[in-house]
Amino acid sequence: MSKGTLYIIAAPSGAGKTSLVTELVKTSRHLTVSISYTTRPPREGEVDGQHYHFINAETFQQMIGRGVFLEHAEVFGNFYGTSMEWVEEQLTQGTDVILEIDWQGAQQIRRLAPESIGIFILPPSQKELHKRLSGRGSDSANIIALRMAKAVSEMSHYKEFDYIIINDDFDEALLDLKAVIRSQRLGLEFQQEYRKDLLSDLLQ
Repeated sequence: MSKGTLYIIAAPSGAGKTSLVTELVKTSRHLTVSISYTTRPPREGEVDGQHYHFINAETFQQMIGRGVFLEHAEVFGNFYGTSMEWVEEQLTQGTDVILEIDWQGAQQIRRLAPESIGIFILPPSQKELHKRLSGRGSDSANIIALRMAKAVSEMSHYKEFDYIIINDDFDEALLDLKAVIRSQRLGLEFQQEYRKDLLSDLLQ
């Protein structure tokens, strides 16, 4: 069986990453999104094992000590991590895995799994990004300014990724994302294993 591909998808807040990934998984076979472990409490509507695996800080630290995580990070006082064993199981079964993480997590992954594919999603302009962040209606001008500054800093890391997708038109960006995934499954290495019997029959 052909091994799946590990995809790292990152983007600044407001670029539309989560919406694109959600739609991608709905319409793609052999593709799943990693569910992170976190020490933060569940938000309203979040389900354990579906949105995150919710655990306490002591358990998280024990898991770090056992080398459970492919990557982990502390964000605003809470810890987040990706299970190495779970990811490897999915890849071995031929399932492609998507990790939605920031550029710092992506750097960790690339060191441990250099064969992974990095995809960075960008907004079409700073003006549009500001509009999207402001459209939530719940943040002050100061908070939006801070988010914009953070987004610009995050976007400066685009060169560390293999593919760039501009999310101007959602449907077009989704097609671009699907094209990246499909192209990997059409590659020689994957097809030689996946189509092994067919290729053997064709050459007899």
